[in-house]
Amino acid sequence: MIPNISDLQQKKKKCEKITVVTAYDYTTSKICDESGVDILLVGDSAGMVMLGYPSTISVTMEEMMVYCRGVINGSKNALIIADMPFGSYQFDQSLACLNATKFIKLGCHAVKLEGGVEVVPLIKKLTEYGIPVMGHIGLKPQTSLLWEGYRVQGRTTDSAISLHQQAKELEKAGAFSLVLELVTSQVAEQISKSLTIPTIGIGSGSGCDGQVLVFHDLVGSFNNFKPKFVRRYLESFPLILGAMKNYVSDVKNGKFPDEDHSFFIKEEELLKFNKYLNTKANIRKLNPE
Repeated sequence: MIPNISDLQQKKKKCEKITVVTAYDYTTSKICDESGVDILLVGDSAGMVMLGYPSTISVTMEEMMVYCRGVINGSKNALIIADMPFGSYQFDQSLACLNATKFIKLGCHAVKLEGGVEVVPLIKKLTEYGIPVMGHIGLKPQTSLLWEGYRVQGRTTDSAISLHQQAKELEKAGAFSLVLELVTSQVAEQISKSLTIPTIGIGSGSGCDGQVLVFHDLVGSFNNFKPKFVRRYLESFPLILGAMKNYVSDVKNGKFPDEDHSFFIKEEELLKFNKYLNTKANIRKLNPE
């Protein structure tokens, strides 16, 4: 059964951790769903993991819609949240509402946006329209180059106070949950304790109400780089690479396909077919062009 917003809040009250995985396609979604994951986040990190972009900034609404469709088709039990990509919500509130509605009509259950006080008016508007919103503070990949780059947040008193104030404002605006990315563990824990809505940590320690990892990081199939906060539960890249090398070798050496992976015509039908071919060959000999 798909958890709703109230279910997530109850998990926080009961101190039951919330599991979130970032996924981008049908097959991955199906695996995650059967594992019992609470939330599937269709992240704009798809731009880097699936399309090879250098950052998340280049991802478009159209690309996100395709990835969301695959995840929706593969999941029956998880809450599905769509990342709103850069440029889809920052500059025009009406356009932002339209884009968020597209995700909901597609089958997503909520949307996620990055930002602090600057997105408060939009969160209020979306929630008024009945669209659940997950917030995202700390490291904000879409605008990291504008601020401090890919650095841990909450290392100073001023930074910690700012993060705490942003979190409270986002909760007040109506966000049902909040991602804390690359926030120092102590600050993330204090923020989590001060909110009634659940926090989802990524690189922010164990004091958050839940955790999120990208599927491809978790299983080790994306090996371009490995952030410190990622735990690999499987090193699948060398396994998959080894399998691919074996396939290439078997095809080139004639070992695949073998009889076990082939289909055969009955002997009497084969005789008729060969007779047909011989007849055709004889006709060509008698009637050359």
